[in-house]
Amino acid sequence: MDTDRHDTLLPRIVAINLAVSAVVLALLMLAAGLRISPWALDNLPYYLAGALAFAIYIGVPDSWRHGRAMIEGAEYYAVLTLTMLIGAVASYPVAALTHGYHDETLNRIDQLMGFDWLAWYRVVAAHPVLQTLGVAVYRSIYVTPALLLAWYAGTGQRTEAYRLIVAFQIAAILTLGGYVFLPAVGPFSYLWRGAAPYLPESEMWQAGLIPMLRAHELGVVDLAHLRGLVSAPSFHAAAAVLFINFAWRARALRWPLIALNVAMLVATPVEGTHYLIDLIIGAVVAGVALVATEVLARVELQVARNRRAVSITGG
Repeated sequence: MDTDRHDTLLPRIVAINLAVSAVVLALLMLAAGLRISPWALDNLPYYLAGALAFAIYIGVPDSWRHGRAMIEGAEYYAVLTLTMLIGAVASYPVAALTHGYHDETLNRIDQLMGFDWLAWYRVVAAHPVLQTLGVAVYRSIYVTPALLLAWYAGTGQRTEAYRLIVAFQIAAILTLGGYVFLPAVGPFSYLWRGAAPYLPESEMWQAGLIPMLRAHELGVVDLAHLRGLVSAPSFHAAAAVLFINFAWRARALRWPLIALNVAMLVATPVEGTHYLIDLIIGAVVAGVALVATEVLARVELQVARNRRAVSITGG
């Protein structure tokens, strides 16, 4: 069990990422003419969750039977939630500062690969069971990390928890960076004509929100109603690949979480209104994030070994 709570490399990287991301977000919001209303009543759940996590972190003693797990779980959840929130909000000013759309190119690539998004959508639209299941697994992007972090907290796997968080942060940064070069309204808005027999989870937010953001017609980002604006890379696809990788190493959770995230991948083209190439690029983003995280974890391990060697030799 990895029970060392000292400030090691991965937690420091997470803290630095959050600090730098917050500053960059503030600058992006300023450049895009956007703001967040801190006193909006809809923000209350975030404040309450943050207050609860802080109260657990400073108020629960280690001597309690499950005190350590509660403290570390509160820490992990707070850090990951803040990462998700910064990433989701950042997509708004990034969208406002982009130009043009790349749907024609993305759709052409799908056609070259033989993927017919409209056919896929029609199958889902004709089967309410697929719609219900699709929405459920698409939303599970929040469930899997919650279960994994709870498992890590309960089993004392602090390094593994921070490996997941670091990988998630890197994937989020790469996704937003890729979005700058590939803004799109998505296949639903681009391909479908006429009345829609079924509105996917992501509906047509890109086609409605992106022009408003670019024209500075939207000034306040509502934290309670954040909408997915990124087409390529697909962050749902990136997250699914990350979660499958980490679930594989958590034996007690392995097969249920792998099945859940494979299902999320299958549901993402329709529910996330993504081209297939969006998912492929998202998977590549996840691969890069995993490699980078592995390098950082090895550096941390080597640093820890060096410290132990110095301690043993009395140096």
